[in-house]
Amino acid sequence: MTIALSGTVAAGLEPVADTFAAAFEGRPAMGGALHVVVDGESVINLWAGTADARTDRAWTERTPSVVFSCTKGLVSILAARLVQEGRLDYQAPVARYWPEFAAAGKDKVTVGQALAHQAGLSAPRVDLTEDDIVDWDRVVAALAAQEPLWPLGSGYAYHALTHGWVAGEIIRRVTGQSVGRYFRDLVTRPLGVDAWIGLPDDKADKVAHLQISPPLSALWAEEAAKLAPNWPYKAMTLGKALPADLVSEDGGFNKQRIRAAEIPGAGGIASAEALATIWSATVVPTRGVRLIDDATVAEATQTQSEGAPVFGGEPPYSRWGYGFQLDSAARRYLGDGNFGHDGAGGQVGFADPVRRIGFGFVTNWMMGPEDQRATQIIDALRPLV
Repeated sequence: MTIALSGTVAAGLEPVADTFAAAFEGRPAMGGALHVVVDGESVINLWAGTADARTDRAWTERTPSVVFSCTKGLVSILAARLVQEGRLDYQAPVARYWPEFAAAGKDKVTVGQALAHQAGLSAPRVDLTEDDIVDWDRVVAALAAQEPLWPLGSGYAYHALTHGWVAGEIIRRVTGQSVGRYFRDLVTRPLGVDAWIGLPDDKADKVAHLQISPPLSALWAEEAAKLAPNWPYKAMTLGKALPADLVSEDGGFNKQRIRAAEIPGAGGIASAEALATIWSATVVPTRGVRLIDDATVAEATQTQSEGAPVFGGEPPYSRWGYGFQLDSAARRYLGDGNFGHDGAGGQVGFADPVRRIGFGFVTNWMMGPEDQRATQIIDALRPLV
């Protein structure tokens, strides 16, 4: 069965549309969207499938979805903007801006190290509840007081959820605004896009309902079982606060209470258009907005963390700048110098400063390591731009 696509694609980019359509094959409950911006102008704007299989609600041009760790990339844009303005310094200790963070031997952890997953806070040492994680002050106080999980300077490990609270609190201390409010004022309002860190209740019924593919569900269950004896020191999750797989039929990131909270490590909500437009605005004026300049992009995307993390793992490994996920064997973008962030289940957003491109792909059909949808779309786009 061939999926019916809606939207537009510029002449010469039809192979990308064909690849996007192929992503739906054998996945009748999938919904998703693809948006590509070149030189500030939309050249691909496509959507298809089902936003909510429970009600047969169709995906529309403006359907937003949870973008998971793509949110870290968006928060890293906010931090980079503050560096550009001279209000934040990657080389300064976090404690300069957030004095409580100096506790338990973290006084020398720099902003850059925290953004590059080197702060030793990849998981909390306490088992958080749902009530905890929707309470910003409670979570950041726990992280500020915590002893690192490994010695500073000995390596990195991906801060899957805690990264957002650490970066977000630094931003809050500098700006006096919550990360969600600063994101709205600096990014989404000027660009006029549908994206939130902390979803308003009146938008809740617009968001796509997340579904987990059977292979991903099995993988997460296996990983949770392996981590249980070592909790929390090798974990990147939040114990009982969320399902082990982050999503259940009506829980985790399918729950409005979780979506409404500002959880900037994974809880961003965005349309594909929003992701592409935001990333475009990091490398070229887009809708009259340039979020960060070339010099800041160059500084923020220098490799800070790469190779095997402190808790091990199999290659390929990702590569990180100051919060930005860089082109690597683990996540191929269009080429060297590209930066962005992908997210659990298949979401991808990134910028290409040479080709002057912003890219966004979102889906509610979450897949695991077997997922090649965004990779194949990017591969199809690469020779055409």
